[in-house]
Amino acid sequence: FKGDIPVILNLQRSDNELSKRLIDFSSGLTYALEGGIERVADKVFLLTPRNVEVSAEEKQRLIEKGFFNQF
Repeated sequence: FKGDIPVILNLQRSDNELSKRLIDFSSGLTYALEGGIERVADKVFLLTPRNVEVSAEEKQRLIEKGFFNQF
């Protein structure tokens, strides 16, 4: 994230309490570094550094190809 690389935060296998803490931390991180955070699927979030945009088409492609469910 700090190196201008978007980060996907997949919390699908996390319990609710841990998920809340990680979202709080991630929100603070993106706010402090002037980035953005958005939900792209159930319990999956995209953190983008400032000056970095991920197109709607790219987000949809990642969701459709199952990127968020790979471990």
